Amino acid sequence: MAIPLSEVALPIVLAVPYLLAPLVAGWRGRGSRSLDAVDPTPPDDAPMISVIVPARNEARTIERCVRSLLASTWPRLEVIAVDDHSTDGTGAILRRIAREDARLVVLDAPELPADWFGKQWACATGAAAASGTLLLFTDADTAHAPDSLTRAANAITAWGADLLTVGGHQELDTFWEKVVQPQVLGLIALRYGGTEAVNRSARATDKIANGQFIFVRRAAYDAIGGHAAVRATVVEDLALAQRFFRDGYTTILALGERQFSVRMYTSLGELMRGWEKNVYAGGRDAMFGGRVGRALFPALLPLHAAGQLLPPLMLAAAASGLAGPSWLIWSATATGALALFWAGAAARLRIAPAWGLLFPLGAAVFLAIIVRAIARGTRVRWKDREYQSR
Repeated sequence: MAIPLSEVALPIVLAVPYLLAPLVAGWRGRGSRSLDAVDPTPPDDAPMISVIVPARNEARTIERCVRSLLASTWPRLEVIAVDDHSTDGTGAILRRIAREDARLVVLDAPELPADWFGKQWACATGAAAASGTLLLFTDADTAHAPDSLTRAANAITAWGADLLTVGGHQELDTFWEKVVQPQVLGLIALRYGGTEAVNRSARATDKIANGQFIFVRRAAYDAIGGHAAVRATVVEDLALAQRFFRDGYTTILALGERQFSVRMYTSLGELMRGWEKNVYAGGRDAMFGGRVGRALFPALLPLHAAGQLLPPLMLAAAASGLAGPSWLIWSATATGALALFWAGAAARLRIAPAWGLLFPLGAAVFLAIIVRAIARGTRVRWKDREYQSR
């Protein structure tokens, strides 16, 4: 029996948001700038760059990070690693490397003040000891190409930036990394768009920084109050970019996937704890609409993940005869569009496009992270410390 045209047309119309999402994401991401276009040659009058690496229990990754920085082509360089009361041998690894290369300075973070987050305190400690006119704040789980600092330093001059932040390559190795990380990164991309959407925006809430690579002019950093200005917020990178912008300084976002990479988490537990820390307490700072937007945020945040789960669930129901032909058409169209979108996202992240077919599982885990994060509110826990984000 033929299905009436009206019962075909309406489901397809209702699936249009799912069909348009990849097009909108591609349009917003067009023309993104990259460090690939920047001169990789250090200038003759190269200023001192101080790289600050906060490290708390980073024995697994700290040596790779520090050695990659010390291999930089930039001629005037100091790397300041701040051991934030590690208990896993991080400090011993750093001091061993420092004995081999005098450009590495190892500091012990003082006791954490009550109104500071640990990362900001370690960054401020490193900045206070730095002698460079340019400062790079980078995470201990990053690895840098030899031209990373040189291209960034040339870019901050060429582009007239006071804060340059760079998005690197995300290393995804395990099953859960490949299933869950694209979900979170995809939400960030949908919210902010490409680099030029962020750079052109006149709203502070549209500014973002990647804490894995924040490069600043020392004078501007000191003028805005440094990390003390963002000492009690869970997403200090985003808050720092917004503070720079509000104080009249130029912030630039660029891509640098050949210049540095990062492996944020290695297990499902790490993924859930890490994003649970940021996704709600930090996401409110990116919400536009003032107080009204922040009030609606807990209701709006789950929609991204829930909206992805609905089509495959309805498709399963329709295929089982529990829903009519119209629902079958809608759910098949929407599910197919989502599968194509996430296959493209997987390819963009340099993993097999077939991983995109597991988007319902990734969305379910991400929804669980969001629900847990909302339940915790602005109380966050990270690296065996409890914080209250403000």
